Amino acid sequence: MRLGLSTPIVTAQPGLVNEWELTAGPDELVRVAQAADDLGYDHLTCSEHVGVPAADAAERGGVYWDPLATLSFLAAHTRRIRLATSVLVLGYHQPLAIAKRYGTLDVLSGGRLVLGVGVGSLAPEFDLLGADWAGRGAVADERLAQLRAWWGRGSVDGFTVEPHATSTTPTIWVGGRTRRSLRRAVEFGAGWVPFGLGGAQLREFLAAAEAPSGFEVLLSPGPLLDPAGDADGVRSRLARLRDLGATVAVCKVAGDDVAHYCDQLAALHEIAEAL
Repeated sequence: MRLGLSTPIVTAQPGLVNEWELTAGPDELVRVAQAADDLGYDHLTCSEHVGVPAADAAERGGVYWDPLATLSFLAAHTRRIRLATSVLVLGYHQPLAIAKRYGTLDVLSGGRLVLGVGVGSLAPEFDLLGADWAGRGAVADERLAQLRAWWGRGSVDGFTVEPHATSTTPTIWVGGRTRRSLRRAVEFGAGWVPFGLGGAQLREFLAAAEAPSGFEVLLSPGPLLDPAGDADGVRSRLARLRDLGATVAVCKVAGDDVAHYCDQLAALHEIAEAL
């Protein structure tokens, strides 16, 4: 089981954010990304919300750095680690525009892009952007099919699309908490990023899925991890994810400041290596 990093600073969900992150900026972000890169973490994430209703910010947080800008910036400061949108809301984007914009990022990063996608969960944000809330599931399926057909192609329907991604097979992870999201992941993607599901549900869903070889299951251990202060607890939480079928644990760690945070990343990696 590999380790992914739910990137600090770029989101600020209550209960899952360290105090120092609230005033941190690009310098601290680069320091964390480079530490994760050097340690061998699988990927960094960046989520997407254009605007969060004030009434929802207490639960979801109100800070969401733009994933295209953020991951492009981090691509220039890292060498190996993959760069994952987690997640792009398919209903907000025309699929050829995704293929062009994120295909360019794939070129700039040397093929390190992972497209994490989802159907979306905030009706007011759909209204804000003029997107179709009621039909978002069908829209997501249609756009995923188009995205797969157009990804990495230099010519689409008589139009030249340059630059384009480094491969015609995109790495797509689908987020969600339903059987349909898992079906969508198996049909169109290379992995599933579930949230809000208990262990029994996860086992049930995964047992019923006919996932192909190499299919990724990305699970979160939940609250902030303290690998230096609670190594046994962290080991137990990671082992539980592995036993549930996780191929990647997507983690957040506790830290007093950016230096301590990077030390915690090193301690977490050491624990995971010994599992």
